Amino acid sequence: VQLQASGGGLVQAGGSLRLSCAASGRTFTRYAMGWFRQAPGKEREFVAAINWSGGSTYYADSVKGRFTISRDNANNTVYLRMNSLKPEDTAVYYCAAAEGITITTQRYRYDYWGQGTQVTVSS
Repeated sequence: VQLQASGGGLVQAGGSLRLSCAASGRTFTRYAMGWFRQAPGKEREFVAAINWSGGSTYYADSVKGRFTISRDNANNTVYLRMNSLKPEDTAVYYCAAAEGITITTQRYRYDYWGQGTQVTVSS
């Protein structure tokens, strides 16, 4: 499966963005989907995950209550709605797909990765 992330940009603290990740190549519902992020000089970290149907979601504690992951299986797209953004949310955001997994927060269990989209939050 090929993944294309988009929707990043520059936003002021307290603002909102919606990231999108379009999938192509194989049946989208085969995959649990996740969002990760990587800030300069830091490890790539888990942000949010969703199962094949959208009925189960996980969030990192740092984004819980502010970010919402969702998916549209008819359009092969997963979203990350980010509200109340903080400067510490600044990072490159990556979407990823895990085949044969119900849902996971673990980076190594994701098989396919998008190219990343930059999110910059100014104070």
